[in-house]
Amino acid sequence: MNTELAVSTRLVTAADIRAAGERIAPYVRRTPLLRLPGERLWVKPENRQPTRSFKVRGAVNAVVRLAGQGVRHVIAQSSGNHAQAIAYAAAEQGIRATVVLPDTAPELKVSAARRLGAEVVIVPPALREEACLALAERFGATVIGSDAFDVIAGHGSAGAEIGRDLPDAGSVLVPVCNGGLLAGVAVAVKAADPAIRVIGVEPELAADGAASFRSGTRTAWPVELTYRTRADGLRGPVLGALAWEHIHRYVDDMVTVTEDAIDAAAGLLMRELGERAEPSGAVTTAAYLAHRAHLPPGPVVAVLSGGNVATGAATGEGPMVRPAGRIQEVS
Repeated sequence: MNTELAVSTRLVTAADIRAAGERIAPYVRRTPLLRLPGERLWVKPENRQPTRSFKVRGAVNAVVRLAGQGVRHVIAQSSGNHAQAIAYAAAEQGIRATVVLPDTAPELKVSAARRLGAEVVIVPPALREEACLALAERFGATVIGSDAFDVIAGHGSAGAEIGRDLPDAGSVLVPVCNGGLLAGVAVAVKAADPAIRVIGVEPELAADGAASFRSGTRTAWPVELTYRTRADGLRGPVLGALAWEHIHRYVDDMVTVTEDAIDAAAGLLMRELGERAEPSGAVTTAAYLAHRAHLPPGPVVAVLSGGNVATGAATGEGPMVRPAGRIQEVS
């Protein structure tokens, strides 16, 4: 079994992120920043990616590198979005993909992974990691963890774009599951300007990352607790070990939001920007609305990490209609 990225002894650098950005450019979309009318908030809509989530950035970077090394079968465990991204990246490189999903994963995400060509294995939430490693051993497949070195570097490309598009940002809000996105964005943003504050955001019901940040020690929560949140993409029970090394060094703060705040933010994003956000993607806008009085001066960027939600499911509304003529956009 190959376990690419058993924890690396080296942290991701701005140079790694630049190289990743060039590597993935043919396969991902460079997302703009959208200003929420009447607010100092700019939203980065990663729901516009080919798989409707930021996860494609890291997955493509990792898979392209592995395919170049002769790897022919990759495997990953995921709540859904990482699985879709791995499936997409593997299909683009013409290699085999197997993904392990929990039996609580939304059917939308399960079906999408299958449609993209991955072999899907469904297990109880607590057995995701164990099943993934066992299948990797059985198939001789290479595991791509969601906080693998190349995954973090790929995710960092989103932060590099923020740094170029809004160099005067005061703070950047990033959703947190296992921490790979937060780690990559933090490295890139701090390289652009160390004064920009990078803040992780979690649901109150799955706040293992915030607990880790406060204690200074990586802290796990049982899945019985983290699976209470409707933000299914943020239910990971513990920060990834490599992600934690970056977070501990580069992240300025972690905040949490309520379930009601997440729902309200998803509705606002649809009404004001015409952007469909899954609950996991809406947490950063929820954090801005709840904590804006305490955020540093200057523009605030919220990473809308994904939009894999059925039409109307998060907002109670019908098909998406983008508002015309009133959205300020930079890219």
